[in-house]
Amino acid sequence: MGRELAIHLAQMGCHVALSDINAVKLAQTKELLVGYDIKATMTVLDVSDNKEVEAWADSVMADHGKVNFIFNNAGVALYSTVEGSSISELEWVMDINFWGVVYGTKAFLPLIKNSVKQSESTSGSNKNKSRQFNEHGHIINISSLFGLTAQPSQSAYNASKFAVRGFTESLRQELDIQRCGVSATCIHPGGIKTNIANSARGNDSINDIGMRTGPKAIQSFNKFLKFDASNAAWIILQAAATNQPRCLIGNDAKIIDAVQRVFPASYSKVLNDIHKLSRKIKPRRHKKSSTTN
Repeated sequence: MGRELAIHLAQMGCHVALSDINAVKLAQTKELLVGYDIKATMTVLDVSDNKEVEAWADSVMADHGKVNFIFNNAGVALYSTVEGSSISELEWVMDINFWGVVYGTKAFLPLIKNSVKQSESTSGSNKNKSRQFNEHGHIINISSLFGLTAQPSQSAYNASKFAVRGFTESLRQELDIQRCGVSATCIHPGGIKTNIANSARGNDSINDIGMRTGPKAIQSFNKFLKFDASNAAWIILQAAATNQPRCLIGNDAKIIDAVQRVFPASYSKVLNDIHKLSRKIKPRRHKKSSTTN
């Protein structure tokens, strides 16, 4: 999804600063931006390392001179029961999914605020004039469908994504009060076609709650990831451009969010009943006519 965001931004004429922990994938993404009339820089980055994130923010300012948007998109998943997960596994998820968002926000927020101020002063715009897209400042933090509802085997992931939601919603309220030209949006994707299932970690503790592990579990998870990543990226950009407080991506996210709102204390049972019913209902197959002409 981060790659698709970079492509859409380049198509819009935005300069981009790319980061990824995987140097090969990072280079592949930058190669896709060749031909666009933009400047693209790249940095191999571990978002769970605050010092690295701060250094990246400094290098982005040195290379580009201004920053308007930060997309905190890195994420990992863990399959485990609460009892079966180790502290180190929980820390791995939280360090990337939550602290990576915090580090990115903290490092770039002052830079974004300053860039918006400079844009206002150089353009001579006043507060009554609508800002152009490239004059806005925005922080886009990726939570999840699992930042809206909890799931068995996903306690670490749920905790991290609920934390991102709370952090971002509080940040947005502060920025609204400050009226500084900077805002924040929390993104809640459903099943997006990304590589997160293939890179997930897990252990056999989920067998105790009747869930599978190994290749079959990954295959099952990948079937859930149906929404096109390019379309998801475009929806995210539209949400930022229109300053939406939060953005749900995919019908699965929208339906589950609605169920949670109607049944806040019992949504897990309702969703489980819906899942059981959907497995019982089999699509009808039309019998081929035996009549020949």
